[in-house]
Amino acid sequence: MRDGYTILAPQMSPMHFQFMEPAFKACGYHVKILEDVSTNAIDHGLRFVNNDACFPSIIVVGQLVEALRSGQYDPAQTAVMISQTGGGCRATNYLGYLRKALDDSGFPDVPIISLNAVGMEKSDGFRLSPMLLHRLMMCVVYGDLLMQMLFRTRPYEKEAGAASARYETWVARCKEAVFDGGFRRFRRNIHDIVRDFDTLPLTDAIKPRIGLVGEILVKFNPGANNDIVHIIEKEGGEVVMPGLMDFLLYCAYDYDFNHRYLSRSKFAALAGNAAIKAMDFYRRDMRKALTASERFIPPPTIDQLAFGAAPILSRGNQTGEGWFLTGEMVELIEEGVPNIICMQPFACMPNHITGKGVIKALKDRYPGVNITAIDYDPGASEVNQLNRIKLMLSVAFKNVKREEKEIFSHYA
Repeated sequence: MRDGYTILAPQMSPMHFQFMEPAFKACGYHVKILEDVSTNAIDHGLRFVNNDACFPSIIVVGQLVEALRSGQYDPAQTAVMISQTGGGCRATNYLGYLRKALDDSGFPDVPIISLNAVGMEKSDGFRLSPMLLHRLMMCVVYGDLLMQMLFRTRPYEKEAGAASARYETWVARCKEAVFDGGFRRFRRNIHDIVRDFDTLPLTDAIKPRIGLVGEILVKFNPGANNDIVHIIEKEGGEVVMPGLMDFLLYCAYDYDFNHRYLSRSKFAALAGNAAIKAMDFYRRDMRKALTASERFIPPPTIDQLAFGAAPILSRGNQTGEGWFLTGEMVELIEEGVPNIICMQPFACMPNHITGKGVIKALKDRYPGVNITAIDYDPGASEVNQLNRIKLMLSVAFKNVKREEKEIFSHYA
């Protein structure tokens, strides 16, 4: 598919996926990441996917069908790509939804490429080569780092738009670096990005920090969560969002547990541990740069996330975000982010159990935390979602004012 083919891929996380087109281009593939989740795309998803499926499956299928029906792409020279984790979540089974939707919408001959690292659904026209994997790892690290830089500084910038301007400058540089693929340049960029944002002039305002966790697509995709980052920043809060690399580490981390307790092979456990070491290698300079910073903090290790979740639920909870979702909430609370919005699709039963279902246990363990669960679905009321978010923010602002009074009385 390097010769003349366009490969369409749905959007999941704009901050990370913007680097993937140059990564694929460098390896000979013309990949088009679909940008917006429009109302029309959701309508297409509802038409071709049963509405008892989870919201992300409706979005993903709807985006791809909408693109093919737009007339911009020649079906004879177009393929579609979708990722699979290999776990028990319905995300692993999206290929069935997508194949039926393509058949029903008049594109039975459009091939489907599965992007996965577990050997599922192999395609003769596409190969996940070592150089492509190398560049995709760079994409994830760049996305995680720039996301943290922007969210940590934008609410406090002295000059409006300064943080976004630096962010856009670095996006352009990082796209060039991903295409180039040089590891030395990658490492240098990581340290330079942190130093650049470390010097951005900020105010000394105190704002509530709001952690965002949940199902991976709803968490990262503004079209799926009604641009919740914009809502929180407009209301005067700071967004704290754990990175995409943590989710990939979680997927690899489960193999060792499954070998010990659930009859998974020893080879699978060794492969999972090797994958963790490889991902940590790519994140090594990011951790060093953030550790040396006075403004930013390094991400937790996957062991820290697992040990944080362990007192509340078993690591055997692996469907969907599983124990990882609980671990993220624990880590946020212990980092000093007691206000959390847990987002999940309305039809996502696993995340209702390991997200909404553990809120009471978290409140018992950490008195005073402020956690709200928000469901997202094509039929969900946006007004209701907004009201719940604003109610959570009102509690967060009261807590900040109380902390300010305590600090003032201490210095007085």
